[in-house]
Amino acid sequence: MTRFLVVPQWQGSSSSRAMQLVDGALAIAGDLPRTATTVVDVPVGAGESLGSGVHRLSSLLRVRAAVDDAFGSHPDTAEPTVVIGGDCGVALAAIARVAGPDLAVLWLDAHADLNDPDSSPSKAFHGMVLRAVLGDGPDGMTIPAGTITPDRVVLGGTRELDLGEELYIAATGIAVLPIEAFADPASIAEAVVGTGATRVHIHVDLDVLDPGEVNGVTYPVPFGARVADVVAVIGAVRERMPLAGASLTEFSPSSPDAAVDDLGAILRLVGALA
Repeated sequence: MTRFLVVPQWQGSSSSRAMQLVDGALAIAGDLPRTATTVVDVPVGAGESLGSGVHRLSSLLRVRAAVDDAFGSHPDTAEPTVVIGGDCGVALAAIARVAGPDLAVLWLDAHADLNDPDSSPSKAFHGMVLRAVLGDGPDGMTIPAGTITPDRVVLGGTRELDLGEELYIAATGIAVLPIEAFADPASIAEAVVGTGATRVHIHVDLDVLDPGEVNGVTYPVPFGARVADVVAVIGAVRERMPLAGASLTEFSPSSPDAAVDDLGAILRLVGALA
């Protein structure tokens, strides 16, 4: 049975609506099966940077430890866990749990999240998460370098990059598939299989979607994917490769009524991952 871990973390976000990520995570949790769902206690306080160049790092470290503890109470990795955010930072612990040289990461996101503390314009961790997965980030918030390598990462729907991210992609050769690729889900599945991995973690940031599909995102980017297309991509990848884990993040509804309006689309994505 698929397990769900809900992590209403907001401290990794740079948005003025960051606290609404808590509301978004809990709104999704309300529609998940209770017996299969654990909600992680997230500190209310913002936290300190600890001289790291990453805003609110002390709270982010506390949340990661809490997520690791939640995973530790269910050590069996035979069935995938879907981690629900909160901000994108929650994907780090989710991927770390199943990381290995045989794991591919399919990162469906309008943003690459490949900054490091020096290159990041915002100094917010949600823009550094994938770089931390690749081993480059603040102490306590990375996966050891070389565990997952750039040739095992596929970016899908990424269409807004910072300069530092562009340079990193050019230097490492990370595959970047445009929104147009979603019209052919098999091509994205083939790119994941082509990494040579035998398992995959699928990460979905809701801003990969077109703003007309879901309203409650903090950084909408025009010309995104349709929900149906993302569902089809997830299905095509899962037909070709076992799912090791998944994450879905960045739901920030402006009100309870607005959350209800978006939940149908979000739950279709959760269903595809589960």
